[in-house]
Amino acid sequence: MLAKWLRRLLAVEFAFWFAAALAAGCGPAQAAALALGALLGLRAALILATFCWAWLARSPRPPEAAIGPAATVRMIAGEIGAFLVLYLVFQPFERAVMGAQPLARLPPGAVPVLAVHGYLCNSGSWWWLRRRLERAGHCVASVDLEPLFGSIDGGVERLRGRIEEVCAQTGAERVAILAHSMGGLVARGVLARHGASRVACLITLGSPHHGSLLAAAGLGRNAAEMRPGSAWLAATDALPLPAGLAASAIYSLHDNFVVPQAAQRFAGAENVALKGIGHLQLLFSGKVAALVLERLARIAR
Repeated sequence: MLAKWLRRLLAVEFAFWFAAALAAGCGPAQAAALALGALLGLRAALILATFCWAWLARSPRPPEAAIGPAATVRMIAGEIGAFLVLYLVFQPFERAVMGAQPLARLPPGAVPVLAVHGYLCNSGSWWWLRRRLERAGHCVASVDLEPLFGSIDGGVERLRGRIEEVCAQTGAERVAILAHSMGGLVARGVLARHGASRVACLITLGSPHHGSLLAAAGLGRNAAEMRPGSAWLAATDALPLPAGLAASAIYSLHDNFVVPQAAQRFAGAENVALKGIGHLQLLFSGKVAALVLERLARIAR
């Protein structure tokens, strides 16, 4: 569903700016260039706005977490690049980019990875990390959480069903859940309501475990449930992680979507802080990939 709406949005937006440029007296080639520039510029401005908000409401950081001007520019440019490639290519054209994702039977004891995307995302967001994990020998499946603006609880039931599908198709007894952003809340909802009998480990990337102030600008019930202090977050926090479950929260001290950044930590997990990485950059980071692979290796021992 998201892919279809993103394609429509791109078409309408491009047509609007193209027509506006033609009406202003530009030729077709110049109008097309201006329309493309408007598409890119508006999205870059949106990311800049998130960094401004994130800086104003930032969590206290230790002195060693400071980054200089050059690293800040690289981080912002990298986040803009991640946003553009996700929302102009990978997610609007998810099927073409991701290709078929058949799941083969796995050897006894093998644990497939189930990737869970975040708010206003789809499986296309895993394009880069999926390939890194597959090259390391992992079987990677994904799930699309719909409806886009429904309650997180709807995603919980969708994920629970997908876990059973992956186990049935691969012959595995359990899955390793890798979740980005809101996907981490969906995964915790599954664990809180249905236990961990089918889950070998949980790895979250930039998940707003205690909400995000930016959720106030979001649409839908799921955005409301991600606001700090929401009833959904309180109910989930009241239920501890299942005993013995290996859980890791990998996050950035400079996250521009989860604000304050400390909201990405949660009790019972191994909390791993990175610096100089944006929220969407987590999906394209070699450091993150190495940390994920290290944690997946632990459950294979």
